[in-house]
Amino acid sequence: MKPKVQPKLIIHGGAGSSLKSKGGVEVIRRTLHQIVEDVYTLLVSGASANEAVVRGCQLLEDEPRFNAGTGSVLQSDGQIRMSASLMDGTSQSLSGVINVTRVKNPINLAKFLQTSSDRVLSDYGAAELARELQIPSYNALTELRLQEWLLERQDNFQRSMAGVVAEEELVASETARRGTIGVVALDTNGRLSVGTSTGGKGFERVGRVSDSAMPAGNYANKYAAVSCTGIGEDIIDECLAAKIVVRVTDGMTLEKAMERSFEEAEGRQRDFGAIALDANGKIAWGKTSQTLLAAYHDGKSIGDTLEATKEVQTVCL
Repeated sequence: MKPKVQPKLIIHGGAGSSLKSKGGVEVIRRTLHQIVEDVYTLLVSGASANEAVVRGCQLLEDEPRFNAGTGSVLQSDGQIRMSASLMDGTSQSLSGVINVTRVKNPINLAKFLQTSSDRVLSDYGAAELARELQIPSYNALTELRLQEWLLERQDNFQRSMAGVVAEEELVASETARRGTIGVVALDTNGRLSVGTSTGGKGFERVGRVSDSAMPAGNYANKYAAVSCTGIGEDIIDECLAAKIVVRVTDGMTLEKAMERSFEEAEGRQRDFGAIALDANGKIAWGKTSQTLLAAYHDGKSIGDTLEATKEVQTVCL
């Protein structure tokens, strides 16, 4: 019988500019740490990596501070359209939805599609699937996101994207931030899984597709798993998640794969972050943005990346 593996977990709630206050940092820290604790308990109890990832994404989507599920940003026409994907590293199958509306947890649709012959659905197809599954209609709009959109409309959508964290002090902020949530898990059987979910950039042109339901932003196989956050177009241009996983598959350590990928990205002035795990239980994260809102459980304790000061950075634990 194959010996059990020490489970590992890392999650993120977005990347972007520094949080405005120490109080803001502590609020986000408590939120992320609680979710890590809840999901890690599930992993220790024997849940699969897929189950843990879906649960983690649900909890992050339900947290209105983050730009996914409840609290998603509004597009230029004032509508919320969300995208999410799930990738099982063992079967190496990606499933997801793109620009879905009126659902509470887009990750649930991605989970259902894991066993479908059509594994990625967009807008109308995703909405039809939600109806078939009898998922109740849900309004993900929050007052802060509405105010953010109304303020930006006054300036004819001059900002390129909305705030990564929905807080009152950020509504009138000129600082652009990037919002996505993601979860990467290694279970007791040594299986990897990853999920990523987003409300998009905010204020974007209708029909814009994010990286979150693409291998560029969410990818896993039996060797490594990566979830990305930041400017989606930069992530797509680098094909970041898949690039890191392929490098590990080809024999590079996770640490070296992250280092090289982020060094290349820095040279092209990309703006993003990524979290990762490999099959040996190594935990890694990297960022070119000022802040990456990530937290992890290394099997002994919970840590986070909230106060990492170096702007271009990769860390492997």
